[in-house]
Amino acid sequence: PGLLIALLLAGVFVGLLVLQPDFGQSALVVITFIAMLLIYGIPWILILGISSLGVAGLFLAYQVIPHVASRIDRFLNPEKGDTFQVDTATQAFQNGGLFGTGPGGGEAKQILPDSHTDFTFAVVGEEFGFIACMGLIILFAFIVLRILGRAKSESDPFATLSMSGLAIIFGLQAVINMGVNVSLLPAKGMTLPFISYGGSSLIGMAFAMGLVLAFARSRTLAAQADPVLSAQGA
Repeated sequence: PGLLIALLLAGVFVGLLVLQPDFGQSALVVITFIAMLLIYGIPWILILGISSLGVAGLFLAYQVIPHVASRIDRFLNPEKGDTFQVDTATQAFQNGGLFGTGPGGGEAKQILPDSHTDFTFAVVGEEFGFIACMGLIILFAFIVLRILGRAKSESDPFATLSMSGLAIIFGLQAVINMGVNVSLLPAKGMTLPFISYGGSSLIGMAFAMGLVLAFARSRTLAAQADPVLSAQGA
């Protein structure tokens, strides 16, 4: 019953996102949900079924929704569409080189319409260089791996799945944003966590990290109260 309820809730949530329409966030939720099911240990046949539905949904969106088809077509065949933002982002990374042009010295933020949201990573690359970009990637990877490591040590399945899901969402959003900036993924309006401008994005990520800290703190307090649990954690 619990798995069925989870599937229904995820379906409703994804359905509401599709109605907006926001297929990027829908894909993010589906991938995160599948990852959490893998962590939970459900049969592979069910994972394949859900994945097949996701792929079918993406194909249907490509056939029915014009702007989805346009973005995918521009990604697969840049010569046939307007790739101004992606081309400008690529040029920004080239201009930045290893150490960047210095704070405020970049040109991308002056001509990119979404330089403060979708293409913040390109601005960082131009003004602070490859070193800063690698530093951000390492920082994001460290946060995700640290949360997943802590989730693995939890004895409560709810805490394990919650922390893992939040870490996956955080990491995937960063990967998608950076992938778009370096032309590895089709353009998608997704912010870079804690870096891009956007009140709702910042509040959402702050809330997610607050939940992670709450789960971690709960275990710490429980370990202090129970010497046996403390010994197991060690």
